[in-house]
Amino acid sequence: MRVRSSDGVTIEVHDLGGDGEPFLICHATGFLAMAYRPLALPLLERFHVYAMDFRGHGDSAAPESGIFQWDSMADDLLAVVDGLSSDPIATFGHSLGGGMLMLAEQRQPGLLASAYLFEPIVVPDNWSAEGPENLSRSAARRRPRFASRAEALWRYASRPPLAVLQAGALAAYVEHGFRDLENGEVELKCLPAYEAATFDAPGKPTFSMLEKVTTPTVVAIGTTEKGWTPALLGVQLAEVLPNARLERHPHIGHFGPLEAPLTIAASILTSVG
Repeated sequence: MRVRSSDGVTIEVHDLGGDGEPFLICHATGFLAMAYRPLALPLLERFHVYAMDFRGHGDSAAPESGIFQWDSMADDLLAVVDGLSSDPIATFGHSLGGGMLMLAEQRQPGLLASAYLFEPIVVPDNWSAEGPENLSRSAARRRPRFASRAEALWRYASRPPLAVLQAGALAAYVEHGFRDLENGEVELKCLPAYEAATFDAPGKPTFSMLEKVTTPTVVAIGTTEKGWTPALLGVQLAEVLPNARLERHPHIGHFGPLEAPLTIAASILTSVG
């Protein structure tokens, strides 16, 4: 399914199957819907699962201006939910996707029936841009092309940061995250410039913006023992949201839903009704 969002952008929504109430998966920066298929599979016993590609990611169009803003990406999410259900919807969001779910709910209260957020990007009001800028610089330096998907898979599986991904999630990321070029090479669909611009995008939700968001929410985090991580933001967010609880998964990192999809899926099924 494709839906129209702001700025003339078309957003791709992937139907991952199931016969229950709709459940929407929202990905992290630089990733795409289909990388979360291993997470989605156990959820099919209860939900009809959909996963979206935000603008500039996966099979969704990038804005012609090349400018990425959180409000515009929230438009993407609102358009998708409107296309899926007229009732509040159960959701999962990872990093960018988690922050975007909170921003969309803040803009349109009652949008979400529930939210399971893994290390969502919601920041203090006095947030320093140092962390995101570092991520932006790293993203801009990513290699955009490979001779084949096999070469890309070997490279990613043999070194950090993507080497921690579960094999099925990494394979899905490589299979669906590249486009074929006429010369036989493959190129990232989410170009390094798009990923960097997403990290740099203004308008991130802040703790004070979400103090009245009453959606039943699980804020899940990975380890906090390896220096700064978005997990630390999750601890603070769980204290701010009036109807949230914190859940710790200390043996995984920020890529947790892609690193241990069965663990997170089991937690979702326990937590989200």
